[in-house]
Amino acid sequence: MIPILLLCAMLFQAGPQTAAKPVIDNDRVTVWHVGTAPTTRTVDAVVVSTSGAVEFLPLGKTPNDSPRSSIVIDLKDHPVAPIANTSGYPLAFPRPGSKKILENERVIIWDYTWTPGVPTPMHFHDKDVVVVFLDDGDLSSTTPDGKVAVNSFKPDAIRFNPRGRTHTETLVRGKQHAIITELK
Repeated sequence: MIPILLLCAMLFQAGPQTAAKPVIDNDRVTVWHVGTAPTTRTVDAVVVSTSGAVEFLPLGKTPNDSPRSSIVIDLKDHPVAPIANTSGYPLAFPRPGSKKILENERVIIWDYTWTPGVPTPMHFHDKDVVVVFLDDGDLSSTTPDGKVAVNSFKPDAIRFNPRGRTHTETLVRGKQHAIITELK
C-alpha cells in the first residue's frame, strides 16, 4: 500500500506541465514575463530587465547576460505604418526628459521617468507601444476634451497601447519610470 501511495504522490507532483502563457498576445507582439534567462529567439525580440536594462535580440540570437527575471517582447511580422499626426500636438517622443535607448528598423525604445505633479506635454501617439513600468505609481491621463483616467502601475506592469491616442500624463502618486517600446 505504501509503495502505491508513494507512486501516486510522485505522479501527482510530476503532473502535466502547463505551458507559460503570454502577458499580451496580439497581431503585433507576444509579451512574456520570464523568471529564467530568455532563450534563443525564433523572432526578433526586445528583452527588458526588471532594472530597466534593454537588449534587442535579432532572430536566432541568444541574450548576452540577460537577468533571470525579464520581460520579453517578441516582435511579430506585422508592421503597421505610423498614423499621420493631424492632432496639432507634438508626437509622444521625443519628449522633455526622455532618453532614446535604441532605434532600428523594428523599434524605437525610450527610457522615461515621470516627475510628480508635472504633466507631460499634450502629445499624440503615432505608433503602437509596449510599456514596461518599473516603479509603483499612479498616472493620471487627460485627453484634449478633459476626460481624466487614473491608472495604477506596479513594478513589472506591462501595457500595450494602440496608436492614435492624444493625451497628457501626470504622476499623481508614488514614482514611475518606464521603458517604452514604439513599434515600427
